[in-house]
Amino acid sequence: QLQLVESGGGLVQAGGSLRLSCVASGSRFSIRAMGWHRQAPGKPRELVATITNGGTTNYADSVKGRFTIARDNARNTVYLQMNSLKPGDTAVYYCSADEADFTAGVLYKIWGQGTQVTVSS
Repeated sequence: QLQLVESGGGLVQAGGSLRLSCVASGSRFSIRAMGWHRQAPGKPRELVATITNGGTTNYADSVKGRFTIARDNARNTVYLQMNSLKPGDTAVYYCSADEADFTAGVLYKIWGQGTQVTVSS
């Protein structure tokens, strides 16, 4: 069963940087898009960035120009480089992966356990 393990969260001052990593292991099928979402207290989970296995990226407007998503397919790892962090970026960040079972025609959405990012003003 596919598992995602995030790392790299922590406490940083506004204007600082953090790099999140997410390693996927145990995949039985084909891993397609991977991404990052976040959830702040009292708010719904929101998309931050996604990247296909071909390298096509998509970003939320709120992070464009500050965050960069990258992927190492050989290592089944996705990264999120976060620069110019703001207090509004404070949230639990979740890694996600779409796992495709082409035989059954099913696409599974797998989530990591989340890593806390706190940006102080």
